[in-house]
Amino acid sequence: MSLGSRIFRRERLDRYLETDKNFIKTMSAFDLISLGIGAVIGTGIFILPGTVAATKAGPGIILSFVLAAIVCSTSAMCYAEFASALPVAGSAYSYGNLVFGEIIGWILGWALILEYVLAVAAVSSAWGAYFQSLLAGFHLSIPKAISGPFNPSQGTYGNLIAILIVIFISWMLNHGMRSSVRLNNLIVAVKIGIIVLFIIVGAFYVKPTNWQPMLPFGSKGVLSGAAAVFFAYLGFDAVSSSAAEVKNPKKNMPIGIIGTLIVATILYVGVSIILTGMVSYTKLDVADPVAFALQVVHQNWVAGIISLGALAGMFTMMVTMIYSSSRLIYSIGRDGLLPHFLGKLAPNGSPRNSMITITIVIAIMGGFVPLDQLTNLVNIGTLIAFLFVSFGIIPLRHNKEIQNNHGYQVPWYPALPVVSGLLCMLMLSQLQAETWIASGIWFAFGLILYFSYGMRHSRLNRS
Repeated sequence: MSLGSRIFRRERLDRYLETDKNFIKTMSAFDLISLGIGAVIGTGIFILPGTVAATKAGPGIILSFVLAAIVCSTSAMCYAEFASALPVAGSAYSYGNLVFGEIIGWILGWALILEYVLAVAAVSSAWGAYFQSLLAGFHLSIPKAISGPFNPSQGTYGNLIAILIVIFISWMLNHGMRSSVRLNNLIVAVKIGIIVLFIIVGAFYVKPTNWQPMLPFGSKGVLSGAAAVFFAYLGFDAVSSSAAEVKNPKKNMPIGIIGTLIVATILYVGVSIILTGMVSYTKLDVADPVAFALQVVHQNWVAGIISLGALAGMFTMMVTMIYSSSRLIYSIGRDGLLPHFLGKLAPNGSPRNSMITITIVIAIMGGFVPLDQLTNLVNIGTLIAFLFVSFGIIPLRHNKEIQNNHGYQVPWYPALPVVSGLLCMLMLSQLQAETWIASGIWFAFGLILYFSYGMRHSRLNRS
């Protein structure tokens, strides 16, 4: 067999369904939307509407969020069709393996590992900082030596809070998916409640004159703002990792993915309308614009609650991403491209080995590595997955072995998947050169790992 034919071998759906049947199907459409909102709505909702309004779009930030949601919805619909047709663990990695071939699946899996690990590591570090500021309000403090990344010159040797929160979430997820989902749903409800509280309280202080002019930077400002806030919607793709644990995935997976985007858009637009109505957009270029606006109108008690909303937002984001990354690592181990022990399920239906492995990696990075310059790599990993999933709808429809009868299908086929793929290419072109260089090193390492280990140990190679 030639090298080309070996690396482009495709997995069979029936084998994935057979391997994944030991997952316990407990999740509903509501649970999926909660997972999705947990990933998409983080601290950004309290920051982006203000800073982007001040620097790029003015009150037109409202339109920027709507435009970004429309762009993102094209990829969301493509993900929804894949999740409906292929109810297996592994998200875009498994989709790539089934539709394009093993090498493309591996590249997508490697891109998603980059996205999930860096996203959770960065957020765990930020959660630690927020938690320390919350403790400071009660006149409590954590020793400086264990309060930041490894940097002896600054007197910090590790971020203990970041490490502990990652370990706690991993323990919770390993303990059982049903109880984890309930806790996640509760915290998501608290987070949404805090956002709605801001909208209701802020509505009494809106001055319509603050919306004039609506487009101070012109239509170009709205487009620039849309490009800046596009990444605020990323995270809904993590929902597709849960397909093997969902009741009636053909129906519930599309509801979960598209429902996440709809709810997120309503919340982002609502906050943008109230925030720019409370305070002139020219004053919102601050680190915490929502808290700032509340302080301007002397509602300091709500500003204090917002910090709890930020903690809740980051917590649920980490829950979704750690959950999704463990299912991704399980899927790659299941196929033999990573050590086989990672692809085994515990008696309770949890991929315990992959969960422990990914927890160790994330805890080390979040606790010891400064991540400020690496978070842009999250965006490139996500967009590469979006790109292949969008164009992948075309070979999916032509694959006679994969039937999606009575499942969700992307409208306006094949135009919409092509438009979605082109939009992803446009967003990729906006990323900085250093992001491309760093990601090039990551993918080069990934290919070395695939050709030296994965290809030889692949389940397809054994069969």
